Amino acid sequence: MNNSSALTKVPAVTLAFWIVKILATTLGETGGDTVSMTMNLGYLVGTAIFAIALVLLVVLQIVAKKFHPFLYWLTIIASTTAGTTMADFADRSLGIGYPGGSILLFALVMASLAVWYRSEGTVSVQTVSTPKVEAFYWLTITFSQTLGTALGDWIADAGLGYEGGALVFGALLAVVAAFYYWSRISHVVLFWAAFILTRPLGATVGDFFDKPIDKGGLNVSRPIASAILGAIIVACIVIFPQRAGNHPGKTVSV
Repeated sequence: MNNSSALTKVPAVTLAFWIVKILATTLGETGGDTVSMTMNLGYLVGTAIFAIALVLLVVLQIVAKKFHPFLYWLTIIASTTAGTTMADFADRSLGIGYPGGSILLFALVMASLAVWYRSEGTVSVQTVSTPKVEAFYWLTITFSQTLGTALGDWIADAGLGYEGGALVFGALLAVVAAFYYWSRISHVVLFWAAFILTRPLGATVGDFFDKPIDKGGLNVSRPIASAILGAIIVACIVIFPQRAGNHPGKTVSV
């Protein structure tokens, strides 16, 4: 390896990355609902539980010397479960509704990216190799996961249902993929667009599994659905190649 290239502490963005990401976001929905709804602990208590877990895992991720696949994906799952309960708390307990929650969270994602870019000159995940950049990365991810939950619930509640919502976000991801291969739009911008969109896709799929039949779901037990998803994620991490992405020096920019 030459001096201009180093390894980051996040995985290379491959097809396997996106498969596990969608599974993790779906688990975040069923797992978050298991704690806040099935266990009847409420959104505020659920948010506190997952927020504490997320902070601890982010600290472990930052102090780690290299990329650890299971630690990374466990942190992603913590961020998406925390995002589920935080979005539900904002949308329902605070009374601002899905549109209000989505607008607020979109503003937070944009603010996080703007501060990150102003500080580092890029928001590329290829540069996630220092504690400062990792802090920006995980803050942005948490906001994006929370935004995705609110968007998924908003679209489903608007009359499209969970299946319709999954189709909408799946189609939008296909458009982003087309732009990636056949346009000159910044790959960094497209990455963050895809990262945000995978969350509502996972949210609508998760809701489709565990919501009652009369509300458009399959009424699968949330704990059982969460356990199945967790097992599939572990299998994917073991089977699919999990390698750290490359950090090509300070020349990377949007």
